Amino acid sequence: QVQLAESVGGLVQAGGSLRLSCAASGTIFRLNSMGWYRQAPGKQREFVASISLSATKNYADSVTGRFTISKDVAKDKVYLQMNSLKTEDKAVYYCTATRDKIYWGRGTQVTVSA
Repeated sequence: QVQLAESVGGLVQAGGSLRLSCAASGTIFRLNSMGWYRQAPGKQREFVASISLSATKNYADSVTGRFTISKDVAKDKVYLQMNSLKTEDKAVYYCTATRDKIYWGRGTQVTVSA
């Protein structure tokens, strides 16, 4: 099993920045990728970004150019740097890890005020 623990989110004004982190623990060998999803109130959960074992990065169109995903292999952590935040970025953000299945963190709230 893989356990994922997101950092505490926060409240930020539109245009501001926030960095999320996620620590993986448990049986974490040979994880294929790690990433982030988000779910806004009344909406379906959606993909935000991912980073593969070879550090290939993918982003949702809505965050491309504003968000950056990175990882620290030595610390078994993945990060999501969010810049130029918009009110529509308000959501619960979930860390994910993929191997035999997708593992999910519990989520962390990000609120963006106008």
